[in-house]
Amino acid sequence: MDRPLLNRRLAEFGTTIFAEMSALAVRTGSINLGQGFPDADGPEEVREAAVRALRDGRGNQYPPGPGIPELRTAVAAHQQRFYGHLGLSYDPDTEVLITAGATEALAASLLALLEPGDEVIALEPYYDSYAAGIALAGSRRIPVTLRADAESGTYRLDLDELRDAITGNTRLILLNTPHNPTGTVLSREELAEIARLACERDLLVITDEVYEHLVFEGEHLPLASFPGMRERTVTIGSAGKTFSFTGWKVGWVTAPAELVGAVRSAKQFLTYVSAGPFQYAVAEALALPDSYFTELRDDLRAKRDVLATGLTAAGFQVFRPSGTYFITTDIRPLGHDDGFAFCRALPERVGVVAIPNAVFYDHKTQGAPYVRFAFCKQEAVLREAAERLQKLYRA
Repeated sequence: MDRPLLNRRLAEFGTTIFAEMSALAVRTGSINLGQGFPDADGPEEVREAAVRALRDGRGNQYPPGPGIPELRTAVAAHQQRFYGHLGLSYDPDTEVLITAGATEALAASLLALLEPGDEVIALEPYYDSYAAGIALAGSRRIPVTLRADAESGTYRLDLDELRDAITGNTRLILLNTPHNPTGTVLSREELAEIARLACERDLLVITDEVYEHLVFEGEHLPLASFPGMRERTVTIGSAGKTFSFTGWKVGWVTAPAELVGAVRSAKQFLTYVSAGPFQYAVAEALALPDSYFTELRDDLRAKRDVLATGLTAAGFQVFRPSGTYFITTDIRPLGHDDGFAFCRALPERVGVVAIPNAVFYDHKTQGAPYVRFAFCKQEAVLREAAERLQKLYRA
């Protein structure tokens, strides 16, 4: 057979670095701080809710296409609970859609809202499925790069660069805050300017807000709450990051009815429906008391500080994140400038796995010297990883 077996636009996304590094972690017995999944399950009462749903026969057959009413109501109530003071609310019957995780929500939104030839602005570095989803839609991604500021130890958005990237072909902005992999939490002033540009140029915006409750400094402000933005914003949320059930794959979209209808039209030809029993459990999870969300944030902040301290002591330059559960580091102080080579050698050298940030860039040279570590692990695991990484400094 002479024809390629994979569309050339998607071929570059075929085998991911995540699978490669996870396999390397298993082969070498390394601590895997590469892929971002917790090493402990979420609340027991939420797990029990899933078991009850299975035993009661709820969700064992196809759930409703938009998601079970209980979960759509819980998502709307969650938005009202945390962002109602910003004037944000959604109708659970027409403005909420349940998806197979945030990744499907993203893919369905891009497929629904884009046409071939449209341009999409995405903040670089970006979650790798952004590039694949835009390619599936036949559209063109336009990266706007978050710049590492060594002096402050943070990443910054250049609003002038964002403004200049908008052309007559721009259809939407794809935004992620809190931002993976840099840990940046966009400020009120930055979001206000993005909102102004979107309204001025009549752009749609997709916002990936799956780390909304993992903010350590600053505050999470949904873009849809800014003037003129509710009617043009598709907001994506997820249970995986907030409740530590990444394998359940329960996500959601909130948006005006017209946009939700468009996304649902694409979604029905992807998974159709998914995660029936888990939808009932997530509905209960979203009603957990405020103390759960506070303790989750405080626990991850402490873990961030443990790993950040260890990475600094090992000789990395550390960009301390304001949100998410990832830390980006610069490997040049250790005498390296190729993140791929560094990460592929790291398991054999010290028994720790990380991810090269260049995989999240169109401009590969911009990301070449940066490496990402996940800290959604037990504190003892992070301390052991930090101790192993000391070998780099002593080498």
